[in-house]
Amino acid sequence: MSLPVKLQDARVLLTGAGTSAYAASAVALAWPRAFAVPTTDLLIDTERYLAGVDVVISLARSGDSPESAAVVERVRALRPDILQLAIVCNEHGALSRAGVDGLIALDPRTNDRSLVMTSAFSNLVLAGLLLAQPDAASSTVNEFSLHTSALLPEIDRACHHLTARIRDRIVVLSSSPLLGWASEAGLKILEMTAGRFPILTETYLGLRHGPMSFVKPDTLVLCLLSSDPVRRAYEVDLIDELRQKKLGYRVGIADPVAANGLFDEIIPAIAPQADDALRTPYEIVAAQLLGYHLSLSIGLNPDNPSPSGVINRVVQGVRIHPARL
Repeated sequence: MSLPVKLQDARVLLTGAGTSAYAASAVALAWPRAFAVPTTDLLIDTERYLAGVDVVISLARSGDSPESAAVVERVRALRPDILQLAIVCNEHGALSRAGVDGLIALDPRTNDRSLVMTSAFSNLVLAGLLLAQPDAASSTVNEFSLHTSALLPEIDRACHHLTARIRDRIVVLSSSPLLGWASEAGLKILEMTAGRFPILTETYLGLRHGPMSFVKPDTLVLCLLSSDPVRRAYEVDLIDELRQKKLGYRVGIADPVAANGLFDEIIPAIAPQADDALRTPYEIVAAQLLGYHLSLSIGLNPDNPSPSGVINRVVQGVRIHPARL
């Protein structure tokens, strides 16, 4: 795809809804001149976010959420000079037909049939990272993919074993470059368990500023350790504080050797030494498997954990209103 601008030099707005919004966030955190805004915000307050923007990139699995195509139309009406691109798992969806300037259609196998997004999330993030940091992302994808496959049985066993420890609430912690990961990790567990387990997603430093009141002695605290030594020092301080206060059952997604003695349990990280900005599509596997096993443990179907239709594979109930009433 030939583009009239160099993406790395452009001011880029990444957008999506739900899991796709978290994918957009994960990519934006790896892209110095990019920022992420969910379509659910961009649709109702479009002008606020478009100042100085050169490119809008929409991320979607089906592309059939009503907000997706509506955002393309609204951006075009307000700023026809903005280049609009889309990364989709379904090349036949409404977003693909909305007249974007460039379309990246992923392998159809990424368009997972489940209600919840798993492979779709990983591949949307990876595709975005290949635009954000083409050299770094492309040079590591084979290595990290092979490492994911090799560690998958061990991660699966660890997550299955962990379900017996989860009594009630869950906290998911990361530092800011991995907040897209943390948000999606929390959402996956929430969706697959139909909201059975209250979940809080927070940064390590942010937890002290009020949200620590959510943590009880038996709360699962799922921690993704940063590869950056300074970030990790702050993270370890918080984990030590939780231990001293006897708060939470602390589980780390980390290098088992480097994190020995820090956690109650460790789920092996796939790329513990890699740049945090590149880790999301790989490290998310642990949270996906934890949600899967928790769903089974409470008698739900992980592919359809909302049989009553509270949530759906493609969002329903959205009416698109005129920009001016």
